[in-house]
Amino acid sequence: SVSIHPYLNQHTIPSFSLLNRFQERALGNSLARTWDRVSVLGNNRDYGHAGCVNALHWAYGGELLLSAGDDTTVQIWKMDPTNTSNDYPFVCRTVIHTGHKANIFNTAMLPHSNRIVTVAGDKQVRVFDVGDNRGLSVLGQNVRQEYYASQLKTHTLRCHEDRVKRIATEESPDRFLTVSEASDGTVRQHDLRTPHVCRNHCPAPLLQVHHELSTLTTSSYYCVVAGDSPYGYLFDRRFTGRERNVKADGIVPCVRRFGRAKQRKTGRYSRDHITGARMSAENGHEVLLSYSADGVYLFSTLDDPENSGSPSSSSSSSIVSPNSKRRRVSLDSRSTSSSASSSPPTEDTAMEIDDGSAHVQQRDGDEGEGEDEVENENEEEDDKSEEDNEESLTEEESRGFYPWVDVVKPRRRFLGARNVKTVKDVNFLGPRDEYVTSGSDDGNFFVWHKSTGKLHGIYEGDGSVVNVIEGHPYLPLVAVSGIDHTVKLFAPIDVNRKSAFSQMSNAESIMKANRKGSRSRGIRRIDLMNLLASFRASNTNGEDNNPTADCVNQ
Repeated sequence: SVSIHPYLNQHTIPSFSLLNRFQERALGNSLARTWDRVSVLGNNRDYGHAGCVNALHWAYGGELLLSAGDDTTVQIWKMDPTNTSNDYPFVCRTVIHTGHKANIFNTAMLPHSNRIVTVAGDKQVRVFDVGDNRGLSVLGQNVRQEYYASQLKTHTLRCHEDRVKRIATEESPDRFLTVSEASDGTVRQHDLRTPHVCRNHCPAPLLQVHHELSTLTTSSYYCVVAGDSPYGYLFDRRFTGRERNVKADGIVPCVRRFGRAKQRKTGRYSRDHITGARMSAENGHEVLLSYSADGVYLFSTLDDPENSGSPSSSSSSSIVSPNSKRRRVSLDSRSTSSSASSSPPTEDTAMEIDDGSAHVQQRDGDEGEGEDEVENENEEEDDKSEEDNEESLTEEESRGFYPWVDVVKPRRRFLGARNVKTVKDVNFLGPRDEYVTSGSDDGNFFVWHKSTGKLHGIYEGDGSVVNVIEGHPYLPLVAVSGIDHTVKLFAPIDVNRKSAFSQMSNAESIMKANRKGSRSRGIRRIDLMNLLASFRASNTNGEDNNPTADCVNQ
């Protein structure tokens, strides 16, 4: 038999764990510094996108960056080791012309494979097998490889009946989820190992709601969807509705709703809309929801819900996190829960700005215009008005909001960004998801400390609107995109340098302007969505043939 040295037997695994902790700490300390723009991808006329960039995805453990958008191409970026003049010399050497007939909204590479999935406004899900054509073999050469759908496409899935907005991958090279909006409102699970004839023999949707969906996020067996509703909905994929003895549309039941406190309405009634959702990949229980014309809210599946009072409602106990890092999550969640307010945040929540040297106290709503006083005087009338509006909902709309399911209230609210014009995503950043980030209509993206809600940074990320922010898996690097045709990369800089793209010196005026823009937002989102839906319905082909028609509003 082979003998193992006692030192190796006792210390190999702890040493590996110690190395991971050291790397996490180094990455966290680096992200705590001020950031600056370090590269712009696609500003060369020889390569880059020809429209808004709606999707970013880090693949192969961060070796590759996928980008896609209104020009219906997927472009694959990788660092060129022969370029020593740039700290982050990303180059595009592979372009896929997908053949979609409308804007691409999301793209992802399936784990443990060379398959790239795209979803678009033409209601289609397309799968491409790039094989070894990832731009790896031509690095160092000024050669760009272009491929067309006829060369790489392996699947075209037409199961959805409306525009397909988001992809959620699993730890599988064959399975993934997609979500579709308005007339569809479904989430479907696709398994590439089981072929079928679309439209005639499509598998039943995993879940279906009775209103428009804009976003989808997953963690293990949970998935959260949200859209034209005041709530985000948590579905448990381990059980069917029949097994859980709860009502369900589709295969799996809704077990929780995430919702903010009732909002004071001014003017005529308009529905709430959630544009982005994200579940924490690090701990598995935290959920971010980004509300149109409001802020970003943090929830947790570990928190006890408010009982809906319905005899058919689910258990009021908190849901156990599915993440394998259970012991560490329990400690973190207890400390976070104890530090969070027991009541939901209000519009008077204090916002503390961290500019790296001094702290400025900014109270949201304090604009010197008497708005808060007027709203406080009419609070009871506004609440009554909202109750009347809820009672006026049709039976189908009420059913679509799952009124029998318990509601979890937010732990924290993050303020400052303006989310009105486009469908913005939201994200965690940092090795332990210690930061929260969102794009804004003013062309900036905002970064907050998750544990305190304190503003960490405001950075200029786009000439018009920032919609997408994706952090690198292990480098202190963040990719940002929006209405511009380029992708911007941001990274921490030395403490002695000044950031050219930080807007923290103007933080107060920026947030004040964003609050005014959110409150007087002109065309309301629900009217805009109805207008777009009417436009699509009037199209005789049932498809958007102009790839750039919905650029601004995604």
